[in-house]
Amino acid sequence: MTARPFLLFTLALLALLLAGPATHAAERPNIVLLMGDDHGWDEAGYNGHPHLHTPVLDEMAATGLKLDRFYAAHPSCSPTRGSVMTGRHPNRYGTFSPNWSIRPEEITIAHLLSKAGYRCGHFGKWHLGPVKADSPTSPGAMGFDEWLSHDNFFELNPQFSRNGGPPQEFKGESSEILIEETIRFIEQSTDSDKPFITVVWFGSPHEPYSGLEKDLALYDDLPEDYADTQVRLTSNETGRPTRRPLRDVLRERYAEITAMDRSIGRLRDWLAEQGLRENTLLWYCGDNGTPGDGIVTSPFRGQKGNMYEGGLRVPGLIEWPAKITEPMTSDVHSVTSDMLPTLCDIVDVDLPDRPLDGISLVPLLEGEMTNRPDPIYFWSYNTRGEAKGREPYITSALQKGTTPLVKMMGNIHTRNFSNFHHPEIAEEDYDGTRVMLGSRYKLIVHGNGETELFDITADPAEKTSLADEKPEVVDQMRQQLRSWQKSVLTSLTGADY
Repeated sequence: MTARPFLLFTLALLALLLAGPATHAAERPNIVLLMGDDHGWDEAGYNGHPHLHTPVLDEMAATGLKLDRFYAAHPSCSPTRGSVMTGRHPNRYGTFSPNWSIRPEEITIAHLLSKAGYRCGHFGKWHLGPVKADSPTSPGAMGFDEWLSHDNFFELNPQFSRNGGPPQEFKGESSEILIEETIRFIEQSTDSDKPFITVVWFGSPHEPYSGLEKDLALYDDLPEDYADTQVRLTSNETGRPTRRPLRDVLRERYAEITAMDRSIGRLRDWLAEQGLRENTLLWYCGDNGTPGDGIVTSPFRGQKGNMYEGGLRVPGLIEWPAKITEPMTSDVHSVTSDMLPTLCDIVDVDLPDRPLDGISLVPLLEGEMTNRPDPIYFWSYNTRGEAKGREPYITSALQKGTTPLVKMMGNIHTRNFSNFHHPEIAEEDYDGTRVMLGSRYKLIVHGNGETELFDITADPAEKTSLADEKPEVVDQMRQQLRSWQKSVLTSLTGADY
C-alpha cells in the first residue's frame, strides 16, 4: 500500500473509532426517576381507586410497562431512597429508617452515570443526609451536578436549598415547582449536548396535607361517612400531632396526588414538544405504602411502617416509547433496588464491585423474564442501642439539617441525621422484622420470633399463614434469609469500602 492510500485508510479508521462511542452515546436514553412520598399501590385510578383522579398515571399504565408487583425496599422513606441510589439494601450502610443518613463511601447511580457522560440533577426530597454544601452526603457529594432539594418533606410554598445554599422559599404548589425546575435543568443539559438523568422526589402526598382549591374541589363529594372516623396527623398550624375527620384529610391528600399527577403530565408534554420523549425513560414509583391516615380502599394487609403488602407494594410504571412500543403488564416481583442495575445495564456501565441487592430488569423490558431469578429481602433493623458506645460516622455538625418543614421533631422544624460505625457483628444485630419474598412464598420473621408464611400469589391479602402447614419451606427460607442478613451485616461493618 502506497503512503497516500495508507494515510487515507488510517484516517478513515480513526474516524470510525471516534464516531463509535459518540453514536452509542446518542442512542443512550435520557432518564427521569419520579417518586411519590407515601404513595401506596392502590392510590391510583388505574389500580381501581374509587375516588382518585390520576389521568396521567393512568395513561402511563395504559401505554407503558405497568409493574403490578413493584416493591419499595423498605416500608419507610429514607431507606427506600438509599436503595434507589445504590442498588443495595439500606441496612448495608446504616440507613435504617427515616433520618439515618447514607454513608459517603456509597456509590450512587449519579456517580456512575456522571462518569458515562450524563448530566445529573436532583429535585425535591433527599432525606439521605443534609442537603447543605458542606454535607458529605448531600446530593452534590453523591454525584449530582445540580440540586434543588430539601432535607425531608414539604408542602405548599416550600423552602429548598439550591446546590447546597441557604434555604429559599418558592411560592406555589410543590410538585409544579419541582417540574419547572426539572425542565430548566433538562434545557441546560440539551444545550450542552449531554444526556441527562433527573431524579424528582416529590413531597406529596406526605402529611400534613394541603392543596390548591381547584384540586380540593375535585373531592368535595367524598362519602359523608368518612367524616365519622378521626385520624391522627400533623397540624399545619402547630407542627404538632392533632386529630381530624378522615374525610377532610383524604380531600387534601387526594388533592396532593392529583397535583403531582398533573405535574408529571406537564413534564411528559414538554418532553414531547421538545422531541425528547421518544428516547426518555420515565420511571415512577412510591417510596412506601399508604400511611394509616390515608387508607380506605387498600386490598392489602398492613400500611406504611410494616412488612405486609400494604407497607411495601407501591405503584411502579415505566415509559420509554423508543423501546416499550406496546402496553405491558408484569407480575414479576421487582423492587426499588433494581433501578440502579437496570439503568447501568441499559447505559452499558459497569456495576460497582460490591454486594448489590437489586437485579437488572432489562430482560423484563424485553419480554424475556417471567419469574424473578433471585428473591427480594426486606429488613426493619432494630436500632435500639445502635448509638451506644459507637463512633458517629459523620460529625454531628455535618449531620444537621437546614431546610425547614412543618412537622416538628423535638422542638425543631428541620431534620438532623445519624449514622454510626459498626465494626463488629453481634447476635442481636440479626433482630428486627425481616422478610424473604420468593416467586411464590413470602416469609415474615417478626422481631418477637413469630413466623408467618404466605402464598403471595394465591393470597396477596396475606389472610392465611401457612407456616404450620409447610415447616420445610419455612426452614429453608429462614436459612436463606439468615445468610443474606450475614452479608448485609458484613457490609455494615464497612467491609465493602
